[in-house]
Amino acid sequence: MAIQAPRGTSDILPDRVKLYQFIEERARTVFERYGYGEIRTPIFEETALFVRSIGEVTDIVEKEMYTFQRGEGEASLTLRPEGTASIVRAYVQHNYDKKKKFQKFYYIGPMFRYERPQAGRSRQFDQFGVEVIGSADPLIDVETILLACAIFDAVGLTGYTVRVNSMGCPTCRAVFREVLKEKLRPQKSALCHLCQDRLERNVFRILDCKNPKCKELCATLPNMSDYLDADCAAHFKRVREGLDAAGRAYAHDQHLVRGFDYYTRTVYEIGHSAVGARDTVCGGGRYDNLVEELGGPPTPAIGFAVGVVPTLVAVEKSMPDALKGKLTDFDAPVAVDVYVVAVDDASRLYAFQVLERLRKGGVSSDADFEARSLKAQMRSANKMKAKFAAVVGPDEQAQGTVSLKRMSDGDTGSVPLDDLTTKLREQK
Repeated sequence: MAIQAPRGTSDILPDRVKLYQFIEERARTVFERYGYGEIRTPIFEETALFVRSIGEVTDIVEKEMYTFQRGEGEASLTLRPEGTASIVRAYVQHNYDKKKKFQKFYYIGPMFRYERPQAGRSRQFDQFGVEVIGSADPLIDVETILLACAIFDAVGLTGYTVRVNSMGCPTCRAVFREVLKEKLRPQKSALCHLCQDRLERNVFRILDCKNPKCKELCATLPNMSDYLDADCAAHFKRVREGLDAAGRAYAHDQHLVRGFDYYTRTVYEIGHSAVGARDTVCGGGRYDNLVEELGGPPTPAIGFAVGVVPTLVAVEKSMPDALKGKLTDFDAPVAVDVYVVAVDDASRLYAFQVLERLRKGGVSSDADFEARSLKAQMRSANKMKAKFAAVVGPDEQAQGTVSLKRMSDGDTGSVPLDDLTTKLREQK
């Protein structure tokens, strides 16, 4: 039996890669418009980084991390399951608090989690996101939400929804944690198997459960907003005022939580029904204590992550008809300005010289590498939407010229090879 890609992974073939590139390029454009700089971190870190940041009593740390031992006596390593911890580690390691405390980073790259593969979710998956470190301003919370929405707008996604909440600081959250436990303990048997385990270990995750019975039970529970202290309540009030001032529609989801231990105060999700019951395409929030927990000084921070595949699923299912033509273009071959055609086998080496001259001159170009007929080569020129065909044969080779054919109207003329790139620039 032939070896196949591991379960939960997939090959992203060239036609599909174009769609990924479209999403990523639009994201980069928006990131830079908002003043964010790219950061790249290793795809594996010491396991302790994720245990300390995400939380020991979480599904990711307990069940989903890909961890391996490099050698006896060495610290174990883990493929990164998310991006925030690595970026905060880099911030601390490179002493940004002493150089320039306020930083706006963005990242794009693969993450790894061992979970049940399903629509829009894999064991290796791509994410992009931002981390803003060094500001406690509620308006930077708003900026990150608006930034995520701007990316979805830029890729043509419609119909997404924004949900926001506050998880408070550790002090007021500790009070609410005990309230939840007190309310849920008498009804433990009504919870799903996972939530029965979460009751004592990580009770906030019950609020995020998709099981219908758990959701029905959670609807009767008190709200976190009733237990926020004055500072946390004021912070969240300012976030909502900022969203209102920007004209951004949102819902205050009183039971919205995020699964990692590091979250504080503002949390948010952006969802789309096309993705399914787990409809989140973007999740984010504030983590004001993580820098200090990883060895830095007390430093507030906030960030979000967007799943590329869930975003693609939502884009493909919701894209307006006016943009669907653009989407179908992703299935086409790579477009070039010039396709070089050799009329016979004896002219192929000269055709290759012409191709190299074009590429060195900055002209996107391609040629046949299968020794096909003239007719087949011209079909390739059409499929690749070439603006010109540069046809060469024995006469062109002898004279050092190219027969340049404009594909739109068939107009053809002889051009000296030395003048070819200049001639093409003039005709653009």
